[in-house]
Amino acid sequence: MQILSLLGGVMDMNHWMVLLMFLGFIYLLFRGIPVAFALVGISLIFIVIGEFVLDPNRKMIGEFIDYKSVKLTYTKLAANAGRFFGSTIKNPVLVALPMFIFMGLMLDQSGVAQRMMRSMQVLFGALRGGLALSVMLIGIILAASTGVIGASVVLLGVMGIPAMMAQNYHKPIAAGTVAASGTLGILIPPSIMLVIMSDQLAISLGDLFMGALFPGLLLGGLYISFIVLLGLVKPDWMPLPQNREPVTMKVVMDVFWSVVPPFGLILLVLGSIFFGLATPTEASGLGAAGATLLALANRNLNLTVFKDVMRQTLNTSGYIVGIFITAAFFAYVLRRYNGDSIIENIVLGSFDNPYMVVAFILFIIFLLGFLLDWIEITLIIMPLMLPVVLSLNIPVEGYGVVGDPSVVWFAILVAVTLQTSFLTPPVGFALFYLKGVCPPGVTLGHIYRGVVPFVILQLVGLGIVFATPELTTWLPALAYGN
Repeated sequence: MQILSLLGGVMDMNHWMVLLMFLGFIYLLFRGIPVAFALVGISLIFIVIGEFVLDPNRKMIGEFIDYKSVKLTYTKLAANAGRFFGSTIKNPVLVALPMFIFMGLMLDQSGVAQRMMRSMQVLFGALRGGLALSVMLIGIILAASTGVIGASVVLLGVMGIPAMMAQNYHKPIAAGTVAASGTLGILIPPSIMLVIMSDQLAISLGDLFMGALFPGLLLGGLYISFIVLLGLVKPDWMPLPQNREPVTMKVVMDVFWSVVPPFGLILLVLGSIFFGLATPTEASGLGAAGATLLALANRNLNLTVFKDVMRQTLNTSGYIVGIFITAAFFAYVLRRYNGDSIIENIVLGSFDNPYMVVAFILFIIFLLGFLLDWIEITLIIMPLMLPVVLSLNIPVEGYGVVGDPSVVWFAILVAVTLQTSFLTPPVGFALFYLKGVCPPGVTLGHIYRGVVPFVILQLVGLGIVFATPELTTWLPALAYGN
């Protein structure tokens, strides 16, 4: 196996440089350096090493640095800087990014989630674990209409954790339910992660949106099943409320009218894409306008809220675009050491079976999720893995799916795997979003223990999607097939 041969010492200078680049990047992250600065810093260090320390074959120490070589290197970097920036800013797919971020943030301000929480608490009050079930259902609905993880986790935490604590819920289960349900927005479309994957893998965003819908709902179904079963097995962990209101037709209608607005927004965005009425970029504009109208209809829209949402949208979009540009620079330097070829050969040489190669890639991404955020993994790792997946020629049937069905399947597998990166320490961002809004009695240890069963459920869902590619290709084929 290629990996064993490398561990055995068969590594040339390029191999060492590639390994040191990744290790240096992770080291800078753990030192607290912002991602974009870490990418630029490590790239500059290794481009200096490549240009001035090593010879063109990178096997021996080069000659002393002179003015002419410095000027030539600067000229090449300056020429590529415009390409890094321009290819990102001019990308039409990324126009959808700030629109979907704005939609999610504005929906969180609209008061829709609070109304759903009040009505569902009454509807499921007589059911063991009904409060956790309400939080989970609201999380699924928000996931299909926001896609902004931080906002969803904080909103669900503020609404759900105090209510579950007042009802004497088991603290880890209360925390795990909120953390897991809040992260579904990264997978269930419209998702900003899928927008970025569409750009990095050069495949249709509509394909990814349609392909991710069933796997996302599958994860939601696994979560709900777990909560229901846990309520039967451990009733003392999720006690019933003391003063339960009777379920009347009025309660049912309250729930119905509370879910109509977000479902209408989902239909506006995903329905317009599915029926071919709008492209995903156009649908993002419809979603942003729809969320604004919901906030206005609920009397939660004013100049202060609008300015705050705009500011958060700008900050988040700028953060992601900044990482886009610096990741392109990182990839440029990595290619100077033949890093793309080295990684491709290592992965392809790991196993003879193409399905085992895909499983090996997913395992690597799962481990990286303990150390890196999904943005770094998507921008750095996904382009490196694309040639590997294309060379495997895995027979995934798409029945008319635009693009390569195997790439769509692989992208959704990675998206499901990256769900775990939000819940796995030490850099599981959902854990820290939640800790920031938890009551004093809920510790980080409670949160860590609470997310363990949901991480296991995510891996079960990953296995189901891996074994049944049709979950990711049937709906895109139906929407875009001939």
